[in-house]
Amino acid sequence: MSAARPSRWEQKTTADPSHSTWYVERFRAMAARGADLAGEARLVDAMLPRGSRVLDAGCGPGRVGAELFARGHAVVGVDVDPVLVEAARTDHPGPDWRVGDLADLDLPAEGVTAPFDAIVCAGNVMTFLAPGTEVEVLRRFRAHLAPGGRAVVGFGAGRGYAPERFLADADEAGLHLDVALATWDLRPWSADADFLVAVLSAPEGATG
Repeated sequence: MSAARPSRWEQKTTADPSHSTWYVERFRAMAARGADLAGEARLVDAMLPRGSRVLDAGCGPGRVGAELFARGHAVVGVDVDPVLVEAARTDHPGPDWRVGDLADLDLPAEGVTAPFDAIVCAGNVMTFLAPGTEVEVLRRFRAHLAPGGRAVVGFGAGRGYAPERFLADADEAGLHLDVALATWDLRPWSADADFLVAVLSAPEGATG
């Protein structure tokens, strides 16, 4: 954690050290009950050929990245919370799970030099970033995309980060909105929707 700018998630876990463990157990219980936890992965998988490279940005305990790995993709997952990353490693061996702050994301510096065909950022991750780092995180997403790659970002409205602000931030980061949806099952987005799923790409020659 950066003392200068702890993320909203880190602020939450500092205030309640049991929160991360609660979060892990919540999803383990849902999986045990047979809940459908693969909606985000299904959408991303439909965009990709087999064997694509996927970055699970804000991977949490690994449910999205693990499903994409099971569907034949090479997955790297990054999350700021070491408790969640350890749960991902325990419950879902196979993907490359790493602890890291998305605002400092530089996987080539860690030896992961190949770019990604897709980046998925689910689970309201954008609303848990350190305030003021949103554009930088989106710039780093863009920097990690392969030519023609896309970033798929989903989060709920009413969490202090308006969809319109996000879309402006994405544009500032050099990402173009290809598709805006209101759900992970492809329902169209409208201004009064309570959720946004944005499919973003980096047009050739864009700067950010």
